[in-house]
Amino acid sequence: MDKTKIKIIEYDPYLEPYEKDIALRMENYARIKARMLGESPSLPDYANGHIYYGFHKTGSGWVFRDWAPGADRMYLTGDFNNWDRYSHPMQNIGNGVFEIYLQGSGALSHGSQVKVHICAQHEEFDRIPLYIRRALQQPDSSYNGVIWAPDEPFQWTDELFKRNVTEPLFIYECHVGMSSEEYHVSTFNDFTHDILPRIRDSGYNTVQLMAVMEHSYYGSFGYQVTNFFAVSSWFGTPDDLKNLVNTAHGMGLSVFLDLVHSHASSNAMEGLARYDGTDYQFFHAGSRGNHPAWGSKLFNYGKPEVIHFLLSNLKYWLEEYHFDGLRFDGITSMLYHNCGLDSFTNYQQYFTMNTDTDAVAYLQLASDLCKEIDPDCVLIAEDMSGMPGMCLPIADGGIGFDYRLGMGMPDFWIKTLRDKPDDMWDMGNLWHEMTQRRPKEKVIGYCESHDQALVGDKTIIFWLADQELYWHMEKCSQSHLIDRAIALHKMIRLITCACSGEGYLNFMGNEFGHPEWIDFPRESNCWSFHFARRQWSLADSDSLRYQYLQSFDRAMIHLLKGDAVLRHPSDLILCDDLANVLVFSKGDFLFAFNFHPSNRQSFDMDLHTGESYRMLLHSNWDMFGGYEADGSADCLSYPQSDSPKLTVTLNNRTAIVLKKHL
Repeated sequence: MDKTKIKIIEYDPYLEPYEKDIALRMENYARIKARMLGESPSLPDYANGHIYYGFHKTGSGWVFRDWAPGADRMYLTGDFNNWDRYSHPMQNIGNGVFEIYLQGSGALSHGSQVKVHICAQHEEFDRIPLYIRRALQQPDSSYNGVIWAPDEPFQWTDELFKRNVTEPLFIYECHVGMSSEEYHVSTFNDFTHDILPRIRDSGYNTVQLMAVMEHSYYGSFGYQVTNFFAVSSWFGTPDDLKNLVNTAHGMGLSVFLDLVHSHASSNAMEGLARYDGTDYQFFHAGSRGNHPAWGSKLFNYGKPEVIHFLLSNLKYWLEEYHFDGLRFDGITSMLYHNCGLDSFTNYQQYFTMNTDTDAVAYLQLASDLCKEIDPDCVLIAEDMSGMPGMCLPIADGGIGFDYRLGMGMPDFWIKTLRDKPDDMWDMGNLWHEMTQRRPKEKVIGYCESHDQALVGDKTIIFWLADQELYWHMEKCSQSHLIDRAIALHKMIRLITCACSGEGYLNFMGNEFGHPEWIDFPRESNCWSFHFARRQWSLADSDSLRYQYLQSFDRAMIHLLKGDAVLRHPSDLILCDDLANVLVFSKGDFLFAFNFHPSNRQSFDMDLHTGESYRMLLHSNWDMFGGYEADGSADCLSYPQSDSPKLTVTLNNRTAIVLKKHL
């Protein structure tokens, strides 16, 4: 293959020694796709497992199909036959597919609870059907599958909604269950009524939902999926989720699904593990099928039936629930045979025997499928390894995603806050961390997500203020530590949002400095919900300083979203380590930061004739808990001379945003 035709090498010449590996990536994808499609005209026509398998009404009753190649016999059981395990045998129609027709429309009904009984490997056991669309926990903590086939299908009203593809992404990452201030698991309906309006008013244009796919262990944050086609029963019904998405679209909000195809729950009773009595139906056999750090099962992406299952799953979530994008969790674990648990320090590590080429091909197929279903579908990769080409088109030698998460930024901020005094912050290193990219690849920037809010880690506000949060967040209280925390919290979020990516992400509550970590109910905390909720009243209280942080975040998001500022490149103007000052421009916007703990700093900029700047945002305005009059621009001056200049003077721990006017 002529390397000039592989644009990824043109973009990044350091990849030239790996030309053959990248060519193999492209050839492997084309070969696997051709083999899979066979007579199917396209990937969307191929990815129809959910249409063939599972429960479906027919003209004369119902048909149910399931795939269990290791099974000798399979039976359908449920409340429709008083849970008789043997009265309804299924027919083996070949290739591990079992089928049963039930005559009469009343044989099954919406809400019927069902399982399959499998005889295999000299064992007998019950399982929840693979393609079930609802699963419910029983009083004994076991799960049953539930037929979801309402007589009146959900009525969508979002036909006119279309994501504004010219507007950068401002993503509000959410966990529905812990979105309430109450001590319980919140529901989709609660979230729709109470939280969606907050997100809209805050200026974010995208809701990213965690834990939507069914998971039996609530404390897994949704990352131990048991039933891949079922909506989490912790939060409500499939129609409740559809109503959430439909309502969000009516508010102009896009909705992304946090998708888990990197691994699956090891629970056999309600999940995929040992579904047909073998450990290799969906996963690698033996130890290779077990994640060494997560205790979960690892998919075999080289198996056509597994690819068919997962691609069908993608199509199902996009079409059935009208999701506008997918955030693929744990991609690093997929890409490497050792689950990416080593650090990545050189290019060679991406192109060795450790790379799972089957997983790379699956991700290419996934991105290809999603774009065929919806060309505007947004695909975000959580890959901490920095795999080259992750967010380049497949035709360019890439994997086809749109954005990668800027996972290095939270680590950078934590290390900085933990290890360096304020006056030793390295502005050059900060600028490098903010602006480094794979060539031509877009990034979703963030300074903290749900990961930093979990027990065992600390949010930025906790790194800055620690237990002072509990004693001095009243507006009438005086605390130098809290003053520092509020000032730096605003500055960190502004600089991260402005230049660390082409999009931005925030986990719910972090924007106003939510004071508690996240700890789901478990035995060691006496099954308490105290740390598995969001205390919105803190941000809404007129007497607490959390309101300042919320107000600043809203002003920041509305400003940067309104002019699509993130679409402009970041151009460095001033980087002074001694003064702790960083100044850069993005289009007509100027951003200036003085991180120094005590010194007031000034700098000059040459202007063109007739050029001026207008103040749009000042982190030290009174409305944001600062000490400058709201709307004040006293820090700017324009000397009258033949060589016009702009002089900017910034107090310590202050940031401003200016816009050019001619």
